[in-house]
Amino acid sequence: MKLTLHIWRQANAQAKGKLERHEIDGISEEMSFLEMLDLLNEKLVTEGKDAITFDSDCREGICGACSLAINGRPHGPGQGCTTCQVRMRSFKDGDEIWVEPFRSGSFPVVKDLMVDRSALDRIIQSGGHINVHSGPKPEPNSIPVSHPVAEEAMDASACIGCGACVAACPNSAGMLFTSAKVSHLGLLPQGQPERYSRVQSMVHQMEDEGMGGCTNHGECQDACPMEISLAFISRMNRDYMKATLIEPDQRRGKLSNQ
Repeated sequence: MKLTLHIWRQANAQAKGKLERHEIDGISEEMSFLEMLDLLNEKLVTEGKDAITFDSDCREGICGACSLAINGRPHGPGQGCTTCQVRMRSFKDGDEIWVEPFRSGSFPVVKDLMVDRSALDRIIQSGGHINVHSGPKPEPNSIPVSHPVAEEAMDASACIGCGACVAACPNSAGMLFTSAKVSHLGLLPQGQPERYSRVQSMVHQMEDEGMGGCTNHGECQDACPMEISLAFISRMNRDYMKATLIEPDQRRGKLSNQ
């Protein structure tokens, strides 16, 4: 298989980037998209040129590091998969492919196809955890959690924090990511004591990161490799509205000690 690639090259966040044209041959249909980029980098290094910088880790669809937009779609063609799971059989011999980093003001370019997604980490740090001491580890079956609630919490916890939802949204909203992280703790008994302070803190941090609000385009759910449901955004919005009534002393960026 022979392909023509138009790949974004950018030295750093301040530099001006551009699309660079490459032709590559000898691609197996069973290769992953990242393996194809590895092959291209071997060719570039052999020619004495700079290799293309891109992010990857597990290459098993778990870490979410492979933050590439392929032909304008975060993670590329297919549903419920990351870039590393995209096989070259998804393309045809002779195709032209445009490869860019995730596009969002919250994800500045580090170099070429690698972006800084630490904004998502800061949202987690603001409240995506449980501080309340719950004592010794209890026997799991002794915790009264109904099966539907446990399943819903597991669905929310499936989020791998890749940022595809932010890149796909025309508003660069972080609502799907934030709502998944808020919900998987807020649904369980251990997360109840901080349920409302958590949602306020995380939503405020999301706004501070420059991410927009949800206007129900649904692009986030479509691009999500874990197929996180939009329903979690509705749930987070309900909790946030309740939090403004239940905790009136809560202020932006500051947790109430009462």
